Amino acid sequence: RRRVGGDSGKVREECEVNFVVCQLFALLAAVWFRTYLHSSKASPFIRHVVATLLGLYLALFCFGWYALHFVIQSGISYYIMIIIGVENMHKYCFVFALGYLTVCQISRVYIFDYGQYSADFSGPMMIITQKITSLAYEIHDGMFRKDEELTPSQRCLAVRRMPSLLEYLSYNCNFMGILAGPLCSYKDYITFIEGRSYQPTQSEANGKEEIKYEQTDPSPNTAVAQKLVVCGLSLLFHMTVSKTLPVEYNIDDNFRATASLPTRIIYLYLSLMAARPKYYFAWTLADAINNAAGFGFRGYDKNGVPHWDLISNLRILHIELSTSFKMFLDNWNIQTALWLKRVCYERASFSPTIQTFILSAIWHGVYPGYYLTFLTGVVMTLAARTVRRNIRHYFTDSPATKLCYDIMTWMTTQVAISYTVVPFVLLSVKPSIKFYSSWYFSLHIICILVFLIFTTKRTKKGSKEQEGIQSSWSKKQEEEKSIRGHNNYSTTNNFSQKREIICRNTTTKQ
Repeated sequence: RRRVGGDSGKVREECEVNFVVCQLFALLAAVWFRTYLHSSKASPFIRHVVATLLGLYLALFCFGWYALHFVIQSGISYYIMIIIGVENMHKYCFVFALGYLTVCQISRVYIFDYGQYSADFSGPMMIITQKITSLAYEIHDGMFRKDEELTPSQRCLAVRRMPSLLEYLSYNCNFMGILAGPLCSYKDYITFIEGRSYQPTQSEANGKEEIKYEQTDPSPNTAVAQKLVVCGLSLLFHMTVSKTLPVEYNIDDNFRATASLPTRIIYLYLSLMAARPKYYFAWTLADAINNAAGFGFRGYDKNGVPHWDLISNLRILHIELSTSFKMFLDNWNIQTALWLKRVCYERASFSPTIQTFILSAIWHGVYPGYYLTFLTGVVMTLAARTVRRNIRHYFTDSPATKLCYDIMTWMTTQVAISYTVVPFVLLSVKPSIKFYSSWYFSLHIICILVFLIFTTKRTKKGSKEQEGIQSSWSKKQEEEKSIRGHNNYSTTNNFSQKREIICRNTTTKQ
């Protein structure tokens, strides 16, 4: 796992092969687990023990004694939950888990070889950190907060009892997700291990509770086979096309000096598109492993077709055909996006977008390129949201105009995404700044100007509306004063007339 002879390429290839071999072993173990340790044949205790031991074995095989970090992080977090109590445990677990992950990332990057992937034990720790923090918040919601204080999503995911140590280790370190995830909710995992009927779950799309009645246990074979085909195609693309389109070529001096602007834009898009299949491969394989074990069934659609995408981490077609920044982010690394939403965005007291991007950068690691990418992402997201809110409604009148709008937004989104994530691939500050400088920070400037222009326009419009409201209110008050004055005059006049009549009658009597 250490660099030999300075050949970092061989080290990276060795790590990739190691990862693939372990995941294929996990796939076979998942088939065995579902066949021989199905919930109808084995107790939850046996399933927890086997899932945990297999997971720790895979971790030990891949990372050696670095795998002890997984047990240490999980063990200390569990101790914190027990001694702190449900009122504040989520805060302490969040700080400890994220802090421990950051320390490990710093040691891997700056103590070992910078930019190398040798002994990259921080990858699984990123998933474990998500699980530790998610469960801590879910227990806090279920055992401390009142139901009326929770959102529908929080109410559905809330955990009403403290898990045992075995359940906790099984959730964090099971063989199905120890190497590449994806994140799943604790309630979904326990339901799978115990083989219970499907419970009411939260539909993230519309925020409404979707009741899942007791259903038969469908076979995952078709879903697994389809996902393995996607894995094969992604791996083939990565091993052939991706290596011919390196992202680093975007900052090549000769390329920058000789290539025209359209050529640079096209290469930027193609090089970043070619960098995605390795993630498609890893996440789809991880999803297939969980499905092969029987985990990940979301339910049947109206036609009775089973859906095995409960914990899927991406939707490839939606990613490649995204017509907005939000659409891309909603379909890329889905479970991480949900984690950021549940532990940060929904709970932030101010600037939730900025806080969420900062947390995402810290969680990803300590390379400066990550922070440049996510800070750029803040600017891009705010600008895209502003444009969509102010312009989109002009293009929805007819199918033709909407099609033109979709084509333009697709092109803009793909270029903006590629521009944003280049530092994420380059990692270091110098090449990242070199890339942005070669583009004169153009998209940064455009996004800031768009945001300021539409914000100013909205502010002026709001001021005019406020002035109109104040003017109409003042006019209304004047009318009311006039009416009150007239009424007072009439009352006074009537009183005077009555008083005069009384005086006359008295005089006549006298």
